[in-house]
Amino acid sequence: MRPTTGKAMTIATTLQQPLELAFESEVRIPASTAAILRRGFGADLHMVDAANGRIAHVSAEQPAGDWSPWIELCRQAADRDRVEFLADEPPLVVLAVPVASTSPYVALGVFVTRTARVDDLRRAATTLGLNPNETARWARGQSPWTPESLLRVAGLVQDGVIQSQRLAKVEIEAQNLSTHLAATYEEISLLYRLTHNLKISQSDDDLGRIALEWMGEVVPAEGFALYLAPIGGQAGTLDHHARSHVRWLTHGQCPIDDTQFGRLVAELNLNARSRPAVVNLPVTARAGWTLPQIRQLVMVPLAEGENLFGWLAALNHVAGGEFGTVEASLLSSVAAILGIHSGNIELYRQQAELMSGIIRALSSAIDAKDQYTCGHSDRVARFSVRLARELNCSHDQLDTIYLSGLLHDIGKIGINDSVLRKPDKLTDAEYSHIKTHVQVGHRILVDLKTLGEVLPAVLHHHESWDGSGYPLGLKGEAIPLSARIIAVADSYDAMGSDRPYRKGMPGEKIDEIFRGGSGKQWDPQVIDAYFRARDDLRRIASE
Repeated sequence: MRPTTGKAMTIATTLQQPLELAFESEVRIPASTAAILRRGFGADLHMVDAANGRIAHVSAEQPAGDWSPWIELCRQAADRDRVEFLADEPPLVVLAVPVASTSPYVALGVFVTRTARVDDLRRAATTLGLNPNETARWARGQSPWTPESLLRVAGLVQDGVIQSQRLAKVEIEAQNLSTHLAATYEEISLLYRLTHNLKISQSDDDLGRIALEWMGEVVPAEGFALYLAPIGGQAGTLDHHARSHVRWLTHGQCPIDDTQFGRLVAELNLNARSRPAVVNLPVTARAGWTLPQIRQLVMVPLAEGENLFGWLAALNHVAGGEFGTVEASLLSSVAAILGIHSGNIELYRQQAELMSGIIRALSSAIDAKDQYTCGHSDRVARFSVRLARELNCSHDQLDTIYLSGLLHDIGKIGINDSVLRKPDKLTDAEYSHIKTHVQVGHRILVDLKTLGEVLPAVLHHHESWDGSGYPLGLKGEAIPLSARIIAVADSYDAMGSDRPYRKGMPGEKIDEIFRGGSGKQWDPQVIDAYFRARDDLRRIASE
């Protein structure tokens, strides 16, 4: 076999300017590639980086010599991507094996093709530009190869290296996919947990704190901030308050306060319809950046339609890197959930204020109907709440009992004024007419779904513990708890208030009546609560 491109001496003279030899102490060649080469050829080979014109690795198991003239030939072999003999100088050959599909690395080695005399080995080494004596010593330890065997083994080695590289690439892609899936799972898990914490009864402060804490597990930021802007509006009688001042929530290391945050929003010229603002070092390193303690930033609005409820931000990348679309997308999703939640809370508050206004109007209508009992419904509502607290009722029960107290006599709107305002003792017919106010009140409120929980108290607050009351003659615990509480509160205010036909009873007399009626007209447990809370009830009455 003759050399493919001529002998080494000719190669060296045809290169107008020999490429500079460049060695690297550490080679970024995969260990699997080196292992495949050794298994195939039984020895370590030189490695040429044909793209950069340098020998990237010099093998100690090859003859010493000047290998720089072979770099250009290796580059050509890499371009053709095929195994080639670069020179054939019996009993030696020079073989090039391209071993990378994505970068032009070429394995380069000398092989012995037959047993030969020392003089022949020295002559061939000299022609190839190798050290004659060292090459002769090296050749004595080598097993001869036939050219055909070398080409077959080289082809198998090349295929093995390519497959190994593809496998390594697939493993890297699989690892990246696994990392991405893990991050995606964490993001989905965060959003899932947030949506399962959406409850009207939970304030936007509470959900915001949860969101900030959970984002700390997913987003690579040193700190997080939630700026909840004032909403405005006025507080209602039923304590449905609008947020009237900034709420500032942080998690982790937040380097600014709410005032600086507000200036930052203005500086970035953001509004409810703004896209996520992503700011990194190319901006924060400028001389005009006013907050040097912020190096990286993602900020998104909490909005629902045109309504802006605040801002959510991640501050300073933990690894000193940059925030990008991944962080911006996640914060946008979280902010959308928080914005919708804030919008729902505000809508609920407005509806509650509307209902509060309706209830106040109805209560005022009762007072206007009977001037002698003016304020009675409000006092009964407050007495009832105090008794309910003494009975360890829940917050929701307290709300229902307060509303029930305000509306317990709403049916008196349907009672004739002459009967309602009569200063003398009522006839049996008039008393029967008065008693219908509980059914009338029930009919007035029954179609208001939001007031459904007050209906039992409105209908049954004149039932008696022993079953002698009206309208259904319910007995004992068959009477709704709210109605039993309001019955005591209603009686306390009726006995203690002045009427045209009598003065209010003194406290001692009221206590005596309650003791005598406990277990007969009234629930004994509610009467016990009355005596425990008596001082507070008298204070409320005096107000």
